[in-house]
Amino acid sequence: MDLILQGLNTDHTAILNVISMAQPKRVVELGPFAWRCEGVRDNEEFRESVDIACTALRTDYAFVEQDLKLADFKLVAMDMDSTLITIECIDEIADMQGLKPQVAEITEAAMRGEIAFGESLMRRVALLKGLDAGALQRVYDERLKLSLGAEEMLQAVQAAGLKTLLVSGGFTFFTDRMKQRLKLDYSHSNELEIVDGKLTGKVLGGIVDAEEKRLTVERVCVELGISPQQAIVMGDGANDLAMMGISGLSVAFRAKPVVREQAGMALNFVGLDGILNVLRKA
Repeated sequence: MDLILQGLNTDHTAILNVISMAQPKRVVELGPFAWRCEGVRDNEEFRESVDIACTALRTDYAFVEQDLKLADFKLVAMDMDSTLITIECIDEIADMQGLKPQVAEITEAAMRGEIAFGESLMRRVALLKGLDAGALQRVYDERLKLSLGAEEMLQAVQAAGLKTLLVSGGFTFFTDRMKQRLKLDYSHSNELEIVDGKLTGKVLGGIVDAEEKRLTVERVCVELGISPQQAIVMGDGANDLAMMGISGLSVAFRAKPVVREQAGMALNFVGLDGILNVLRKA
């Protein structure tokens, strides 16, 4: 296996101790704070030791097959809220109603997997009834920011010929704008009902929950003529686990513990472009 180590400002002396512990056959420096340790042993005890050491150093790690390349993949599928972007849009919309604490509490419970996503979405959207729809544009203009490394990651995978999918339990108002702004190939999310310029507290059509996210990834793969194993899937919440589970590489980004435990790798400290260090260029 290869062991990839990367951080934003990793202490060089301390990381050398981790590298020494790995006993690699070769070490390749990938950047100022990124290393590939090639030919390391792989067992549960060693992984636990790396996890403890890297967490203390605020350094991300990933164990990957030695021949895993960016060219092995044809699609990158991403969650939006708290993955591609830094905010939960529904929480910020609720803030316009003075209801952010109530909505954020439901959001957190859903992302931890404690409440079914569909139920949580209906409960949260209902609290927005009567809000002027202009609040959506205010959230987009004033609060929506891309996650660290998002643009760099997208530019690299698009240049390599991979297709991109934004699949979200959030809302079309935001995913449509993200798709156009970032030149994404596909997007799928929920549509808020708006009547006379006001939110009705309802969602139009079916809800994009965990199952629909998985089905969306599968549909896009069929359209592209590829296997889900040729997809990289990124997410942070429990409702992302189903689509992450069918992918060739699942990436937990700033994720809840239940997601980090089940993902193929986690990016807790570096940006989304951290996947570029994990996958060989050729």
